[in-house]
Amino acid sequence: MDVMGDKATLLETGRFVQPADREDPGAAAEEMRHRLAAEAGDVASMSVLGSLLLRRGDLDGAESLLRAATAEGDRAAANNLGVLLHQRGYVDEAAGWWRVAAVAGSAAAAHALGRHHRERGDEPAAEYWLRQSAEQDHTLGAYALADLLEHRGDVGAERWMRIAAERGHREAAYRLARALDRRATAERGERPAPPVDAEEEGARSPADEAEQWYRQAAARGHRRAALHLGAILERRGELKEAGRWYLNSAKDGEPRAACALGFLLRDAGDEESAAVWWLKAAQDGDGNAANALGALHAERGETQTAERWYRAAMDAGDVNGAYNLGLLCAEQGRTAQADQWYRRAAYAGHREAANALAVLLLQGGDAAGAEPWFSKAAEAGSVDAAFNLGILYASRGDEAAALRWYERAAAAGHTDAALQVGTARLREGDEQDAERHLRCAAGGGSAEAAYRLGTVLDARRPPAGPPVLGEPAAEKTECEEWYERAAQQGHRRAQVRVGMLAAGRGDVVEAARWYRLAAEAGSRNGAFNLGLLLAREGSEPEAALWWTRAADAGHGRAALRLALLYARHGQLAQGQRWAARAVELGPAEVAERAGRLREALQQELSA
Repeated sequence: MDVMGDKATLLETGRFVQPADREDPGAAAEEMRHRLAAEAGDVASMSVLGSLLLRRGDLDGAESLLRAATAEGDRAAANNLGVLLHQRGYVDEAAGWWRVAAVAGSAAAAHALGRHHRERGDEPAAEYWLRQSAEQDHTLGAYALADLLEHRGDVGAERWMRIAAERGHREAAYRLARALDRRATAERGERPAPPVDAEEEGARSPADEAEQWYRQAAARGHRRAALHLGAILERRGELKEAGRWYLNSAKDGEPRAACALGFLLRDAGDEESAAVWWLKAAQDGDGNAANALGALHAERGETQTAERWYRAAMDAGDVNGAYNLGLLCAEQGRTAQADQWYRRAAYAGHREAANALAVLLLQGGDAAGAEPWFSKAAEAGSVDAAFNLGILYASRGDEAAALRWYERAAAAGHTDAALQVGTARLREGDEQDAERHLRCAAGGGSAEAAYRLGTVLDARRPPAGPPVLGEPAAEKTECEEWYERAAQQGHRRAQVRVGMLAAGRGDVVEAARWYRLAAEAGSRNGAFNLGLLLAREGSEPEAALWWTRAADAGHGRAALRLALLYARHGQLAQGQRWAARAVELGPAEVAERAGRLREALQQELSA
């Protein structure tokens, strides 16, 4: 009768689970019955009573009973005697009794003996006994065998981990989920996954199966499984359920879950609740939560409190704490301290700190000192550092090196770098590659890229003929859509171009709106074109105002228009002055016409 040993009450902690209610009258009566039977010499009752006293912690009372039952060949008693002796520190004697019970067929004793040999470093013996236990359907034996095989890199580990998980072992379920999760990550990254046993065709993906096992382990109270399950659900956008699992894990004492829950609450607009969970996580040593608290206080202008939390993050081993301290000092103009903290983070491998340090050195005029830090950050994967290296090389006139770094940053999605590569390709005449990079930059929000892409597409359009009366207005072309996107971001040349296209369609109101926006932002072409539009509509006085603004900004054609306007109205001296200004400003054909007009006005004035 394997009452104790075969029910696997010896857990990883080495302690017995205490009964829920030792004062249960039924249990007391049962114990009395076994006690009377044991006193009468019943071996099974001796074994059971010994196990009950062992559970209770009465080692002296249990030992005599277990020894007596063991002497009569009771294997459960032999296993439990081994447990008792192990608790008393007699490890070798305990192993001897476990061997007796294991040879007699006790799976629990085989598990205990296997663990004993592993603790002693005898892995072959450990594997033998753990395999004996596992093959007798002992859950802890299956888990311990899986753990041993995984430690050795044996592909058979997953099979036993899965068996233990299927039998309800929550740590096995968690570790199986982690293995599947890593495999899914490797497959997504197109890296070779570790070898596994063949799976049936049509089986679920490793990611789906990992989620299932995380869920099972989390449902059994595994806090790290709940954390990982919450992260999977959050990535999928199932925020409510993610928050529930984060909460369960955080309540069980998992600081990373408390930190993640804080971010979830912050994103939902509940900053105060987020701060509560960040505080709990930070107090439990989570550096990420300490950084989040620091950022929260920095946003509120509470720089001293922010600095305290950044230091706490750093003390917790989070290098972001030093980087954030550098940012805080830089914002306050404390350059020396910023340099110190950036260096500390950069030497620890923080790539953005290395980039920030390089920027700081460059701003201080130390380009030679900045370059190696930019290089270190860029080689570590900092996209901003790669772009900054491009700027640095361009400033030295090394366009080839600059372009290499711009291309690297552009490949990683850096908008301004994509613009630089697109512009370079245009200069080289590679319109196709230029368009590809300009589309990337424009899609990333660059107004200049949107404008340049518009010009590339515009150049391909066939020349538009004069509008035919009665025909509907043509739809906007793609180039106009890109011009408009740039114009809406305040790009003055794009605003002028959108105005010109609207005027070409006969939409005077729309054209005037864009010209006016460009002119008010300082575009002399916008002011000139707006003047032309107003003059055609009969508003010459207002047109003159805009032409004057354009001419004062150096627009030769605007000066010539003013000269013609004043000459037509008989204001010859004013006309002559603006004609002379147009001669100065050019371009050549304007200067030639303005020169002839100036001479004519001079003759008329001297007549």
